[in-house]
Amino acid sequence: MSEENSNNKERFNPDQQQQLLFMMLIQQHEQIAMMGMGKVKNPATEKIERDLKSAKYSIDTLNMIERFTKGNLPKELSEYLNQTLTNLRLNYADEKKKGDDSGKEQEDKPKKN
Repeated sequence: MSEENSNNKERFNPDQQQQLLFMMLIQQHEQIAMMGMGKVKNPATEKIERDLKSAKYSIDTLNMIERFTKGNLPKELSEYLNQTLTNLRLNYADEKKKGDDSGKEQEDKPKKN
């Protein structure tokens, strides 16, 4: 265990640690969705890559988390999840209006007989 992780365990009680992990889970799905919408670079390739199916999957996953945790989250976490989902939904709708580039790229490629 790194020294930083050890220090974090000492600073946070078990409930706070769980809340932090929950926020990190939300952030992971937010990052995947933003990458899928072409809003941020993929850290593995250092390129902007648009994959709306991947973005939708992450948003749907957060929707499921919201549904199954309704009434069981502290107010701050519930608001954080709701705000993240609202932001992602608005961005996704905007990107959807632009069209699905992945299908467009498929059409532009010559077909093999």
